Amino acid sequence: MKLDAIDLRILDAVQRDGRITKLALAEKAGLSPTPCWMRLRKLEKAGVITGYHARIAPRRIAPVASVMMEVTLANHRQADFERFERAVAAIPEIVACWSVGGGVDYILKIMTADIDAYQRLVDGLLDRELGIDRYFTYIVTKTVKEETVLPVASFTASGEDRSAS
Repeated sequence: MKLDAIDLRILDAVQRDGRITKLALAEKAGLSPTPCWMRLRKLEKAGVITGYHARIAPRRIAPVASVMMEVTLANHRQADFERFERAVAAIPEIVACWSVGGGVDYILKIMTADIDAYQRLVDGLLDRELGIDRYFTYIVTKTVKEETVLPVASFTASGEDRSAS
């Protein structure tokens, strides 16, 4: 799918305010409401927009321990990766997981009530024999930056059209 400058303005607007009105979105995109709404629906159907979410401040609800965890698997067969990824996907406290190149296989972002709850989660992962060879834990002491708004305009070469993956 080719994205043009109007599509990028629509994406920027809806990720900043998922509750934006049709009229306000049309104004930000520089279109009349009906064509703007049709473009929005097209972006949703193409899977460019995958959902709308509220941004929650977890520490306003309860104390939270945020932990980053590096994981290296003992074996690197496709079945080993798939088994680990299925297990991770089923654990709500693991809020993000990235498969990475380099010295480790995965980086996980984990949010639990406290460090004891984190350790119980890790113990459970190890008990399940998912092939974890080693892991390193990094306790988040302060969030310096955590953006949910992506700089979509900078993904294109000087604002030119670009194919979406």
